[in-house]
Amino acid sequence: MLLTPSGWLGRMFLFQQSYEIVRDLYSYSIVSKDMGAVQGGVDYGLFTVVIPTLNEVGNVRAMVEELYHAYPGVRITVVDDGSKDGTAESVLSLQKNLLGLKLIQRDPKEKGLTGAVVEGIKSVETSGFVVMDCDFQHPPSKVQDLMAEVQNGADMVVAVRENMEPLSFTRRLGSGGAHRLACAYLWCVRRPMTTDTMSGFFAMRTQLAKDIIAKNEDKFEKRGFKVLFDLLRFAPRETEVIESSFKFGDRASGQSKLSSDVALSVLRQCGLGGKVASGTLHFFLINKAGRAVGFILLAAIFVFVISFAA
Repeated sequence: MLLTPSGWLGRMFLFQQSYEIVRDLYSYSIVSKDMGAVQGGVDYGLFTVVIPTLNEVGNVRAMVEELYHAYPGVRITVVDDGSKDGTAESVLSLQKNLLGLKLIQRDPKEKGLTGAVVEGIKSVETSGFVVMDCDFQHPPSKVQDLMAEVQNGADMVVAVRENMEPLSFTRRLGSGGAHRLACAYLWCVRRPMTTDTMSGFFAMRTQLAKDIIAKNEDKFEKRGFKVLFDLLRFAPRETEVIESSFKFGDRASGQSKLSSDVALSVLRQCGLGGKVASGTLHFFLINKAGRAVGFILLAAIFVFVISFAA
């Protein structure tokens, strides 16, 4: 069948229209991936989520996928501390299909939660970032609230735990004591404070955090667990800290990496006096030779008191 000129023109018109529709859809998809979506007034493309990991293969894929689904255009940086369970490999497999997903693999000899977060922050290229754990005790649904506060001008937003039930009794006791110790130190040096200095879930302006790290990185307790405390103790006194409460959840999979060293680590963060006290306590309470010396000293004091009383 022969097409009339008008028939050819009609088909060319339909082809051009179809091409423009496909082109526009493609352009939109690229922009949404690169620039981020704006929902609820928050531009996700302005933020990076920093996730430190150590043997979190049971959680990392689900966490990354949930964050990307909830916050299109957000960037994610996973900082792995030498996991032996395939955590890094799981992230690498996700990188093939997810734009903006970065993996930093640290030297296992430099293992430490604070050091991992610091390295992650230094790599951030967006104007704001969020730090959170990979085990779902920090709910992904809360990330938007933290982003919104930073986008609205806050220097730092701390997600404050409104419940401690998921922690064991000893962990609650240790966390409470470490928090009070940190607050006392921050009050003495007149630095910004929060009602949950032990929180590992917070957001911040990237440039402010990088400035703090650039001037004080050598004083950070890199092998410690509480990077928020380090950022607060070196933050400018005028830093605006906002709090946002959340329900602290149960760990989805795996085991906690925190140990009894947390209290001593926080003590080391409290200036020269704290370092001396931490070293002394470590010697007498943890070091085997120190426990032996402590036992001998206590025995000598006991004998002296008994002899003096007699």
